[in-house]
Formats: sequence, C-alpha cells, structure tokens
Amino acid sequence: MPSADSGTGERWSGRPGRRPHRAAARALLRRARAGTAPEPASGGHDAPASAPDPASVVRQSPVPGVRSRTPARFPVPPPAAGPGTQAGTAGSLFDVVRVAVALLDTSGRVVLWSPAAEELLGWPGQHLVGRRLEEVMVSPDRAHRPRLAYEHAIRTGSWHGRIRVHDREGRYVALDLRISLLADGDGVPFLQLAFTDADALQAVERDLAVRDALFEQAALGIAVLDTDLRYVGVNSELARMNGLPAAEHVGCATGEVLPERTADEVSAIQRQVLATGEPIVDVTVASPSARRPGYRSLSYSRLTDRSGRVLGVAGMVMDVTDRYRAVAKVEHARRRLSLLNEFGSRVGDLLDASRIAQELAGSVVPRLADYSGVILLQAVASGDDLPRHPHSSRTELVQLGVGSVAEGPLVRAMLRRGSRIAFTDESVFGRVLRSGEPGMLSTPAQIENATFPGDPRVHAALDLGVHAMLVVPLRARGIVIGLLAVSRAGRREAFDRDDLAFAVELADRAGSSLDNARLYARERAAALTLQRTLLPQQVPQPPGVEVAYRYVPGSSGAEVGGDWFDVIPLPGDRTALVVGDVMGHGLRAAATMGRLRTAVRTLAGLDLPPAVLLEHVHQLADDLVQGPDDALIATCVYAVYDPATRRCVLAKAGHVPPLLVVPAVGTPLAVPSSGPLPGGTARVLDLPSGAPLGVGGVPFESVELEVPEGSLLALCTDGLVESRDRDLDVGLARLQDVLEKPHASIQEACEAVLGIVERGREPDDVALLLARLGRTPAQRTAGWTLPAEPSAASRARRLARATLVDWGLEGLGDTAELLASELVTNAVRYASAPIGLRLTVGEDALLLEVSDPVPEPPTERRAEGTDEGGRGLELVRRLAARWGTRTEGQGKVVWLELPLPAPGRGA
Repeated sequence: MPSADSGTGERWSGRPGRRPHRAAARALLRRARAGTAPEPASGGHDAPASAPDPASVVRQSPVPGVRSRTPARFPVPPPAAGPGTQAGTAGSLFDVVRVAVALLDTSGRVVLWSPAAEELLGWPGQHLVGRRLEEVMVSPDRAHRPRLAYEHAIRTGSWHGRIRVHDREGRYVALDLRISLLADGDGVPFLQLAFTDADALQAVERDLAVRDALFEQAALGIAVLDTDLRYVGVNSELARMNGLPAAEHVGCATGEVLPERTADEVSAIQRQVLATGEPIVDVTVASPSARRPGYRSLSYSRLTDRSGRVLGVAGMVMDVTDRYRAVAKVEHARRRLSLLNEFGSRVGDLLDASRIAQELAGSVVPRLADYSGVILLQAVASGDDLPRHPHSSRTELVQLGVGSVAEGPLVRAMLRRGSRIAFTDESVFGRVLRSGEPGMLSTPAQIENATFPGDPRVHAALDLGVHAMLVVPLRARGIVIGLLAVSRAGRREAFDRDDLAFAVELADRAGSSLDNARLYARERAAALTLQRTLLPQQVPQPPGVEVAYRYVPGSSGAEVGGDWFDVIPLPGDRTALVVGDVMGHGLRAAATMGRLRTAVRTLAGLDLPPAVLLEHVHQLADDLVQGPDDALIATCVYAVYDPATRRCVLAKAGHVPPLLVVPAVGTPLAVPSSGPLPGGTARVLDLPSGAPLGVGGVPFESVELEVPEGSLLALCTDGLVESRDRDLDVGLARLQDVLEKPHASIQEACEAVLGIVERGREPDDVALLLARLGRTPAQRTAGWTLPAEPSAASRARRLARATLVDWGLEGLGDTAELLASELVTNAVRYASAPIGLRLTVGEDALLLEVSDPVPEPPTERRAEGTDEGGRGLELVRRLAARWGTRTEGQGKVVWLELPLPAPGRGA
C-alpha cells in the first residue's frame, strides 16, 4: 500500500499491521484540526467524506427546540462564525448529541483520537494512538465484532451500527457508530470512526419524530420563516388554508402568498416579533381567501438556536371562524341587551309621549339603523282615549320622534317632527296598523308601497339610498298605538330576522311607556281641570290692598299637586290672605285641596283669629280626607290685614314663612293698585312654626304686626324656594334678593319671583301671593270710648245721629241709632271696662262696630211675647245687611253693616 503524505513533508506507512510513524500521525492530526481531512476512497457507495455534518442530516423544526432527522425540505444556513466562535461552542446541537471522531489505519490501530472522543469515553489520545480499540474498550468475547465492522467498511466503503464499549472508568456505554473508508492524496486508505452516545441520539430522534408528527398532522397551520421573513417551510394544513401548495410557499414572503390587505397586517406582526422577540398570541384577522370567508387566529414567536442566534420566526395559524362568530353573536346579543337596558333607563321616569318617542328614535341610530321615525296615534300624543274602532286610513298619525345619521334637505323631507302621516289601507303602514304584525321590506318596490303612491317621503328615502326597512307596531295592552319605522342605506347589510325580533322587543317596551305617558297626560289634565275649578276664579282687590298672584302647576315630570291660595274680604274692609299646600299629588290631592280651601273660606267668614281658625281646620282634618284610611297633612299660612289700623295678624301651620318688604324711609308711596314697587328691605317673618294640619301636637299661635304703609307681603309654597338639592334658607335668600329690587309693578314682581325656580330640577307646584298693604282710601271714620254705665246707650245714640247728620246720611240715623243703642246696652250688661264705638263709611255700606273686653260672643235667642228683653240681636239680624263678631285682643267686636241709601252713595 502506498504511503500518504501528511502535508508536512513527512511520510508514514499505512500498510495493515504496521504502526504508523508518530511524526506522520502528528502531521495528520494537524491536518484534521486545520479542516483538510483525507478524501474518501473511491468506489464506496456510502462513504462520507468526513465526520457527519449535522446540517446535512438535521433541519430546523418550526417548533422551537425540536429538530428533525428526516431529509431536509429546506436548507438551514450554517452557524455564522463570529469572533471567538469555535467548533463545539456551547449551545449548539453538539451539546445535545456529541459526535466524536477517530482515525484508524486499515489494521484497526488508532492514528488520531479527537478531544470529543476523549471527553465522551474518558480515554486520552496518548493512551490509544497506535493501539487497537477492541483491545482497550471491548471485552475479549466481543473483540471480533469491531474487526468484522472494519472489514465490511474496507470492502464496501462504510458501516453503520450500534456497539457497546466500556469507558476508562469501566462503565459500559452504548455507541451509535459510523465507519467510513477514506484515502489521502496518495491513495493511502484510512478508516474514519464517527460515534456518539446512542441513548442521547435516540432521545433526539424521538423528539424529532414527535416534531414531525406535530408539524405534518396538526389541525392548525404551521409556518417557519427566516430572518428575511421568507417562508422556509409550511405544513400541509397551512398550505390548504392559503390555497397554495407548500412548495410554492418556500422562498416567498407573506406579501407574495397572501392578498395585499391581509399580507400587510400579517407582515407587520411578523416584523414586530422578529425585532422585539416578544411573542404575539391569538391575534384575530380576517381570512385572506374570498372563497372561504372567515377568521384566523395568528400566534408568532421568534426562533433562536441554543446559542441565542436568531434563526427566524415561527407561526401557528388556527381557523377560528366558528369561535369568532359565536363570540360575535354573544357580543351582538350583549350590545342589544345593553341597548334595551339603556333605553329603559332613559324613558323609565319620562311621562311625556313626545320625549319618549324621540328617545326611541334616537336610541336605534346608528346601532340598528341609519334612519328612524316614531309615528303615534294622535290620541296618544294628546293624552286622549284610544279609538275603539279598527285602524284605517282615516286614523290620524303624527310623527313625534326622528333619528338619522346625516342631515340635509332629503333627510328633512323624509323625517319631520310633528308632521302628519298619510297612508292607504293596502300599504305596509296600513297592514301593520290593522294586524299588529311587523313588516320587513327589502326591495325598492316594497318600500314604495310603505305609505301611499307618490309619497314624497318615500321618494326622499330612495334618493338617500334606503334599501331595507322595518315597520314595527307599537303596542300597549294588545292595541296598536303607533309605528316604529327604521331603515338602512348605502352598503349596510339588509335587516335579518334577529334585527326584526330585536326591533319588536324594543317597540313593545316603548309601547308600554308611551301608553303610561298617555294615561298620565289624561289624569293630569283631569287633575288640572279639577284644581283650576277649585282655585279662585276671580281674585278680589280689597280696599287698601293691591294683590297679585301666580299659580304654576308642576311640569310633565310630576303630577299636579295640592297647592292653593285665596284672598277673602272680611268685615270692616279687612282682608284675609291664605296660601296652603296639601301633601301628595294627583286627583286626590286636588280634591282634598278643594275641601280644605272651602273649610278655610267658611271659617274665615266667622271672622275668627288666624290661630283659632287653623285650630278649627285641624279639628276637621278627618272629615276633609277622601277615605278612612287616608290622612290629611297640609301646611298653611293665614294672615288678616286691617287697612284702617295697618295691623296684620298672622299664623302658620308648618308652612314656609312669609316675607315682608318694607320700603325705605322717605320713599314716595304709590296709591295701591297702581304704580311701581320701590323695593326696600326684605325680612323673613319669624312666626311660630306650628304643626301641619292633620298632625297636631303643637298649638297654633298668632303674631300681630304694625305694617308700614306700602309694605309688600309675600306668601308662597315650598315649590318656589325648596328642592332636593337646595335648602329652604337658600331659596328664601334668593326670594329676598328679588323682592328687595324695584319693579315696574306688582305683576312684574310676580314674574321676576318665578324666575328663581331652577330649570331642570324636579318640578313641583308653585303658588305665589303678593299683597301691597296700605290704607283705606277716602274713608270717613269716627270712634268713641264709652264708660260701662247705663248712660252709655243714650250717649251712643246721640253720637251716632250727630255724626250721620254731619256726613249727610240722615236716612240711616234712626236705624243706626237703634242698633248702636242695642249693642252698647248689651255690652254694658256684661262688661265692666270701657266700651268702644266706631262708625265707618265704606264704598256701599255703613259699618258700625261695638267693642268690649268680654271675649264670649253674644248669643241670639228667641224672645217670648211676654219677655221684656232678649230682642236686641234679633233686631240686629233683621235690620242689618250683615253682622257678626270677631276677637280683638282680649275681648271681642260686634259689627254690622247697613246699606247706604241711594241718595247718599256719593256723599
């Protein structure tokens, strides 16, 4: 056998059985380390040129950390050598499966022994070079097996199998061994041994088999891309998803495989993962295939080898169309339920049909439709009774709610709030009104027949691109009370059955609210009518007092309440001013208010002091309510003003305190019933609060004031000055600010006061009564104090006659003289203190008053024919136009009125 050149000028013999020269061995070792291994011998059918290159038999798996031993379908670039990079660098495949190399001559003696072999088996090279391996590592009974393998390799060029050897520690190691026949440049043959741990190799092969199964048999698409984001490999499932064979993916970028719209989104994800190393999991995109519409879930992660070198990107693609549609369906149902709840909360406290209709129309745009209209029966809009006959083309419909995604002339032509809607009996509107069954229109011909031929509204809808419409009945208690019409335009999809079912559900909820609003409007109108009839129809203007008033019922957000006011003329030109408030709302409160006002007015005719009058009303509380289970709770303030003395007596029962505005000193005073209000200083009158009527437990007390001429007295209910978010003191302070300012008239002062009611707050009834207090104009009054003696009667007669003669009222002299004598005689009989006598000429009557300190009123009795007395009060009743008694201070006043004779009316 010829000798081989070692490459260093040294030659050594390679004949079998001859130990090679050590210098030649060292030269061969240097050549191996330099990477110039001997060339394979010719004629071998399976003779590898050198140690197996892992890149030639292993390809990168799309699954990170898993490698395959199957023939590569795509190339894996060799590891790039960087500074300090050496063969066997930690982190490479050689750390998992360590391949050791040894070189033997044809006789089986070791020529070269690599460091990897020394690390794997523990035998150092200097111990083995020149010796046979079977003599060192194989038991004698198995020594023939390596020799047979050598001979097979020399004969055929290669051998592959498994062999058991023991390492230097004596432990047996199973090796996977490959023997290849090589020859150097001179044709000297050598045997190359490449071996590795068989157990580690088997584990890798098992992992690669699992990887292959996952890659090829998985129900999801898998792709591997290189650092240029070009496909290195895809499995059959992804190829099927993309509609392109797997081979046509290799070497192509995503933009060359998928449509542009989808490729841009996917490529952006791939670039982000490659740049950041952060995986992206479960990103849903639309399917790129128009033939198979749906949705896909994308997950991408960056691929690195064991040394951390970036190899590319691996991705998994899953068809999630069913999941996406299920989730979308659930989300769609959730949004619809949210819309129903939102609509319910927005109209739950509304009692105005117009506002409910607008809320309904606005809630469906744009979530359900592009345009919407709510059309109601005129009876629903006005709060009337529903028609009993079936609906027809004569049924009056009015559009109260509109909604649209756009504005413009066409939209205004199609949707106009407050406009009348006409239709024929054969139209869609007519059929839905009669049958109560919803209609779904999806063609222009059906839409043209929605109302009547030639309807400009329908033409405007078609010009706007409307292609689908739903006409849904609004029902209440089985009666159709209106229609909800919604439509879609442009590229929006047509309505489906789910849309129709949702629209019906929404319309049913709206129908109940609309009918409640109709019933409320009807009851409120009845309550307002009742209340207006129970309030004063004509408010008098008593002498010495200028009165202005306002009554504002609660708005549509609240029922009508039980607020009231009254102005009651009393004898002696005195005036009673009353404001009250019955707790509650509705017809019951209005009816109770009417009874209470009647009771107060009746008791006022008895000329009772304010505190006594309130006590009497409180005792009547059980008789003023609607039923035995109801309770009367009402507040009231009652004031009596005497213009002759400018004294005012007030009492209240749990009511808002009145205000008194006193003009500044020196302010010129206008005649009552005319002229501006000069303003002044306002103060809240500090009155004993008293308990509300019907509650009891707190006695009522009166307060008497002397009022400066021209003062303004303000009485009101709590709806003017109190609310849930504003204290009473704040409201009274605002009322003071308004009344302290000058106003052109008392009527304008009323309007200014109403301006303090806050807009948007929960409304309540408001009753306001303003009274400018002054003197009785152009009155003639004369008064005397008489001793409680029998002679007082005769003196009273003389004073009365002489005074009437001076006033030119001689015609009343006899009657006035007689009645004054009777009243003074009666007072002298029971009183022991001075007696008062006063004559006052009013507009149409003479007022005669007799006062004494005895509080008990006189009692009229029927005198017998033989009685000498007891006829005084009977004479008063027969001769006077009116008579009565009232409490004054600690005593009483008995008064009567005599009509002025015709000739003396102007005197």
